[in-house]
Amino acid sequence: MTMPMDLSDRKGRLALRVAAVLRDHGHTALFAGGSVRDHLMGKKPEDIDVATSARPDEVEKLFKKTIPVGKQFGVVLVVEDEVTFEVATFRAEGGYEDGRHPTRIAFTVPEEDARRRDFTVNGLFYDPFKKEILDFVGGQADLSQKVIRAIGDPEERFREDKLRLLRAVRFASTLGFEIETKTWNAVRAHAADIHEVSPERIREELVKIFTRQGAERGFVLLRESGLMKEILPEIEAMKGVEQPAQFHPEGDVFEHTRLLFAHLRPPVSEVLAFSALFHDVGKPGTQAVRKGRLTFYEHSEEGAKLARDIMKRLKFPNATTDAVYECVLNHMKFMNVKKMRSGKLKMFLLRPTFAEEMELHRADCLASHGMLDNYEFLQEKLKEYAHEELKPKPFINGNDLIAMGMPAGPAMKPVLEEAYELQLEKTLTDREASLAWARQKIASMKSQS
Repeated sequence: MTMPMDLSDRKGRLALRVAAVLRDHGHTALFAGGSVRDHLMGKKPEDIDVATSARPDEVEKLFKKTIPVGKQFGVVLVVEDEVTFEVATFRAEGGYEDGRHPTRIAFTVPEEDARRRDFTVNGLFYDPFKKEILDFVGGQADLSQKVIRAIGDPEERFREDKLRLLRAVRFASTLGFEIETKTWNAVRAHAADIHEVSPERIREELVKIFTRQGAERGFVLLRESGLMKEILPEIEAMKGVEQPAQFHPEGDVFEHTRLLFAHLRPPVSEVLAFSALFHDVGKPGTQAVRKGRLTFYEHSEEGAKLARDIMKRLKFPNATTDAVYECVLNHMKFMNVKKMRSGKLKMFLLRPTFAEEMELHRADCLASHGMLDNYEFLQEKLKEYAHEELKPKPFINGNDLIAMGMPAGPAMKPVLEEAYELQLEKTLTDREASLAWARQKIASMKSQS
């Protein structure tokens, strides 16, 4: 089938150059996998991988800069004009003793290489010189039917590489495809095997599921497949946790979180995605009935702790973990923004995670009671403060408090924060006024101790 791929951009031209070097030295060179799938779906391929008959040693000799990242598996990274391409030798695999990596590989031909891949829609090749699609596994038919189907025996494919369990969910959700029945049944049967995969690889797939199009469906498929229970039991626990109907007509905590993903507006950052996922994770442990009412007191504090623990378990970077912790911890504070004094409100707006929290609040409201009055209030305040220096240099600092006789330590923080709030709301208008206020504050604290 002839169907020219658009290689007009810089990355496309460089990929074609890599393939041409291989071809000119007597090797077969094809584009493989996701780039071919995306091309057939009318999308611009993000990454172009090259499959070749050249052995890894031969690839290294042909290019000036290479990285032997997976040389033992036939994979070499080629860096061409500062753009990196994965170049893999056609291979067959076996062994898979660790549920992820093969213990045996044999270099082979394209037809056999296609059959060792995960899903038919990812098993396609493109010849950039003949401009032809090479389909040995029925991938084009499944693309046209919008189906995710394991190549060959699904049981065998998932035994080989347990990460494919999550990849099936990821491709189905991001592409908007259905998972073929035998493949789906195999995912469900082997869901518990996901524990054989490293936390880092699981995290990578979850990030792709929750930050890309189709996150709401990915959330549902994770639960229906049994993978949610294995990877995120704290989220599974939200199922059946009822909420007050007047605030949450949508249903239980799990259903609310599902709907929240439907209301997030792209682009969705990692921080926003996982703040959305974990914002109510503290509710199952804090649910109580008080005076005939369902309550979830301090669920944001409990949820922030749980979110931090889960993200550490999944080996997220500390900066991402800390940001999600802050978003979950603060998400209930939005109900009080109209009552905040101007200085406190400005400090609320100045926090590093405010943009993510604002979008989380909007989606949180739309996924429940639908009232956006606090969101609209904050939007107006942002316009009002647009031409104002929201983060001026503080008039006083810790050294000033020490000079007044206050011991260095954690007791200084609330004093400095209060002074800054008063500065922001223009109650304290200069350094002298701030120093006078601080002396009076410290004197008052001493008299009370």
